[in-house]
Amino acid sequence: MRDGRVLSNVIATQTIHRKYGGVVPELASRAHHKTITDTVDQALQDAGLGPDEIDVVGVANGPGLMGSLLVGLSFAKGFSLAYGKPLVGVNHLDAHIYANFIEHQERYPAVALIVSGGHTRLVRVDGPFDHTTMGATRDDAAGEAFDKIGKMLGLEYPAGPEIDRLSQGGDPQFAQYPRAMIREGLDFSFSGLKTSVLYDLKDRPPEEVRASLADLCASVSAAIVDVLVEKARRAVGEAGVGTLLLSGGVSANSMLRARMATMAEEEGIEIQVPSMIYCTDNGAMIAKTAEIRYREGLVDDLSLQPYASAAD
Repeated sequence: MRDGRVLSNVIATQTIHRKYGGVVPELASRAHHKTITDTVDQALQDAGLGPDEIDVVGVANGPGLMGSLLVGLSFAKGFSLAYGKPLVGVNHLDAHIYANFIEHQERYPAVALIVSGGHTRLVRVDGPFDHTTMGATRDDAAGEAFDKIGKMLGLEYPAGPEIDRLSQGGDPQFAQYPRAMIREGLDFSFSGLKTSVLYDLKDRPPEEVRASLADLCASVSAAIVDVLVEKARRAVGEAGVGTLLLSGGVSANSMLRARMATMAEEEGIEIQVPSMIYCTDNGAMIAKTAEIRYREGLVDDLSLQPYASAAD
């Protein structure tokens, strides 16, 4: 990242978790340790820069898996110390929000909806890192619900992208699944949806499930998207802002993007959504957030610590 431009964005994808149906923390941290040096070297090569030409070292230090965070943070501290570069810690959730500003102008105040595998959260953003949580999930995150339901349907992990693909050829009215808390406040709950799908699948013969897979995926997607869109609509209205920032891995979902665009047009608000490559976890969103933090004078030192939970 230089002068607001992404010079490189190398992503080392971990496929080992597929056979376990979810991320295994120990395997994730080992994979981070194994690939981090080559990944950084490739990023520098793609950017056409040497290590001494870097201005700031940005690193995600939470929330997330402690083992993986420690690998990245240790590497970043070493790089910062070796080349005498400022160190800037980045909150993973903040980075999803500010991923919007890689390609769009910064807009404040705004409401941000973060939807990922681990988090579903509505945040009022009044300025750089001036955030107020308006609502959050009380149990499963939207992405987590997609993945767990996908496992019930026999899909590989992560199931979200495959559910999205299948949904595009299915009937969202095929199965009537619950829209939990859709009219209640700004918090979310998706565990009931997961249970409803589980019992529905038990009542259907296996051959029917296979034959109606696209319809089931579309029905699940609609149940989740309906809640996300309605809560976002209400949050923007309550906050009295004119901009909605959609972010996180689930923001790549085609039904969600389309429905949010329609809602924004109906409400007369601006909606910002990152390009697909910046929706899921990526280095560019960390770099952009670090750039803004550095601009705001928010610099860390070698005492910077990782944290697992958003509440830490």
